[in-house]
Amino acid sequence: MKQALRCTALATAVSASTAMAADEVRDQFYWLGEINKATLVINTDEGLLNVEDAPKFAKAIQAVIDQGNQPGGKRPAAVIRFEPLLIEEAGPEITLLHAGRSSQDMHATYRAAILRDDLLTLAQQLHDTSKTLVDLAEKHAETVVPNYTNGVAAQPNSYGHYLLGHAAGLSRDAQRIQQTYDRINRSAMGTTVLNGTRWPLNRERMSDYLGFAKPVENAYDASQISSMEHPVEVGSIVTSIGLHTGHFVEDLLTQYAQPRPWILLQEGGDNTYVSSAMPQKRNPGLLNNTRSSASTAVSLALGPVIQAHNITPGMVDPKNVKTNSTMVASGTTALKNWDKVLKALVISQERALEELNSDWTASQELADELMQRHLLPFRTGHHFASEVTSYAKANNIKPLDFPYSEAQRIYAEIVQGTNYPQTLPMTEVEFRNALNPQSIVESRATAGGPQLSEMQRMLVSSREALARDQVWITQSRQAIDQAQQKLNTDFSKYLQ
Repeated sequence: MKQALRCTALATAVSASTAMAADEVRDQFYWLGEINKATLVINTDEGLLNVEDAPKFAKAIQAVIDQGNQPGGKRPAAVIRFEPLLIEEAGPEITLLHAGRSSQDMHATYRAAILRDDLLTLAQQLHDTSKTLVDLAEKHAETVVPNYTNGVAAQPNSYGHYLLGHAAGLSRDAQRIQQTYDRINRSAMGTTVLNGTRWPLNRERMSDYLGFAKPVENAYDASQISSMEHPVEVGSIVTSIGLHTGHFVEDLLTQYAQPRPWILLQEGGDNTYVSSAMPQKRNPGLLNNTRSSASTAVSLALGPVIQAHNITPGMVDPKNVKTNSTMVASGTTALKNWDKVLKALVISQERALEELNSDWTASQELADELMQRHLLPFRTGHHFASEVTSYAKANNIKPLDFPYSEAQRIYAEIVQGTNYPQTLPMTEVEFRNALNPQSIVESRATAGGPQLSEMQRMLVSSREALARDQVWITQSRQAIDQAQQKLNTDFSKYLQ
């Protein structure tokens, strides 16, 4: 009866300890504890550690972990500082756990474990920001606005189509995260410094207990090569995210230079603020902060490349956990800020159409229609559209007000002496429709274009991709959590 009560109490204590571990930060100390737990279980089961010593060592490991979880408790990040705590609890005999281990493979393992956690946090925010983009794209599937190239109004487009373009860029970032995660999700444990050990360690089981997909195959690669390239590869993802964020924000900031922008931030809160000197100004604080966070992400993401440059294999320069976690977190911050921007946007469709109709962003449609319907060479039609635009700007004529008679005159001068029809083959109705931004967007036939049928198809495709990404994030986290639960269950048997 007493034994049963002791077992029940112990199980409760282990359960509480496990719950505490689930809530704590999975830092270097945490993973050193898990590595020691797994080493004890595996090496005892494999006959590399005397079963009589296991309970004493298990209690020492748990004691060090519990003390470290207390407010102000010691949480060393290095093997050489963690091990003395174990010795204090169980004497030097506990260093038998160190058979076939090195700080090299242990540190490489916890760096990979922490970096994969950081990647999953980044992936979740990337998913959330992408979902906001797609939701907004659906809302504005038929909102016609100007799009710009070289900083100049270029063509009319659906704002939803524009947003889905940005979402496509983030979708590739999500793919990069998953591919990189697969390469990082490998256990270096059991490779020691660089060429393994004479101890017949069960590397597969160690990998499973720590939630890795599999061990790193080559022992030299484990801590000398791959652990140096991991932060560099993650940095490339953060760079891409920072660039995508910055491109979107810069496009918005150009609107704030206009007297009457068609897209703004909802005023107030953290979105905008009144200039301290000029009462008419509403400075886009949120855009400035988002741009700055994107620049910070790109700056920090370049760090691992510089640190890994011109050093011999295995050096610690690019491996600092805090530095690399800060780098990944900067990408998460940029995405969070971008998400806030998207949720604060105020779009005036009327003002967007006014801007479109005040410029000649629809002029290419004249050349396209002349070629498609009337077989006029594109360059000839382009010349006609260009001359119409030049005449209109010289005489301050807007597209919808352009005299059809002037279009006929310009066309006749261009084709004079050629074999092409000598009178403008477009009717006045066709001419007007070709310059109507809404008609242009609605008439697009390109796969992947802004027409409503394609928008609906791409929205479905985008949501399916988002759903797959969320499943991957959830399953990846569950794989780690389930491995930890299995380890704690098996470890608890040695605490009795």
